[in-house]
Amino acid sequence: MSAVIRIVVAEDEAIIRLDLVETLTEEGYEVVADTGRGDTAVELVRTHQPDVAIFDIKMPGMDGLEAARVVTDEKICPVVMLTAFSQREIIEQARDAGALAYLVKPFQKTDLVPAIELAIGRFAEMKLLTGERDALDEQLKLRKTLDRAKGILIDQYAMSEQAAFDFIQKHAMSSRSKMKDIADRVIAGEITPDS
Repeated sequence: MSAVIRIVVAEDEAIIRLDLVETLTEEGYEVVADTGRGDTAVELVRTHQPDVAIFDIKMPGMDGLEAARVVTDEKICPVVMLTAFSQREIIEQARDAGALAYLVKPFQKTDLVPAIELAIGRFAEMKLLTGERDALDEQLKLRKTLDRAKGILIDQYAMSEQAAFDFIQKHAMSSRSKMKDIADRVIAGEITPDS
C-alpha cells in the first residue's frame, strides 16, 4: 500500500479552505496544515515537508504566487495554484512561479485529484531530471579536472596522454583516493612523477 499523500492548504477564505480540507480528506489525502496567509503557508510547508501544497493566489502576508516561488525555489514540494481568475496572464504568472497545476474556483471535486496527481508526477520528473543533470555536471567537472592534470603531466613531464592517465589512476588506487582528488593534487603541484 502506498503512503498517504500529505498536503498543506493555503486559502484565505475560511469557508472555501474548510471545504477544501474536507474534500481532500474524503479523497484519502492527509491535510497536515492549513492557513489563510501566504507567509504562514511557506513556513508550514518548510515545517511539514508535504507531498504537495495547494495555494490560493490572493492571500494576505504574501500572495500565493510569491509563496509558490519560494517553495519551488527551495524544491520542497509541488504547488497547485487555486484561484477565481482564469485569465491567461494569471495562469502564466502561476506557471512562472513554479506551479505545476492550476485549478479555477469553483472547482469540481473530480478536477482536484487529477491536478494533485499531475503536480506530484511532474515534480518527481523534475527531481529526476535535476539529479541526472547534476550527475552530468559532476562528470563534466571530473573530466575537465582530469584533462587539466593530464595536460600538466604531458607538458611538464613529457608523458603521453595514456601514461598521464595511468599515473593519476595508479595514485588514486594506491592511496584509495578518488581520481579527482589526485588530479587536484597534480594541478596543485603536490604530486609529481618525481615525488
